Amino acid sequence: MFLHPDEDPRTEGSFEGERATLVGYLRDQRLTLELKCAGLDAADLARRSVPPSNLSLLGLVRHLADVERSWFRRVMAGQDAPPHYRSEADRDGAFNGAVPDPEVVAEAWRTWRDEVAFAERFVEEAPDLGVTGDTGHGPIALRELLVHMIEEYARHNGHADLLRERVDGRVGQ
Repeated sequence: MFLHPDEDPRTEGSFEGERATLVGYLRDQRLTLELKCAGLDAADLARRSVPPSNLSLLGLVRHLADVERSWFRRVMAGQDAPPHYRSEADRDGAFNGAVPDPEVVAEAWRTWRDEVAFAERFVEEAPDLGVTGDTGHGPIALRELLVHMIEEYARHNGHADLLRERVDGRVGQ
């Protein structure tokens, strides 16, 4: 196993109510990303999967920071919040800029944690899960967004599992 079950900060489910269930599963997915990256240095975090892919654990952290920002700040809160890493000139900026530099790693984690904290506050303060945001193509309810975010993290955590295995052979959970 990746780590001993007694050391695993994630829950085993058993949430009470819709909001607690959605928030709990999303929290566990976010923790999984952190666990998959734990204990690695900048070079390991920036290590690419296989050519020609630019996929890396650090790239996933940066990408998910932009995903959190886009959905919660822009769509749900209506803020003018351009992406941190992605641009019109470099649509893969989150991955292309994931270089083996300790400062780049530290900045990526700070950015991701800031965006997660904003999202958590937004959800906590929302009067109900029917609150909607504007996607530009129509409204999305907060409950649907939370399900989407669980799916987004689950998919990328599958990538993270394979990336971590490539770095040091650790798999699972």
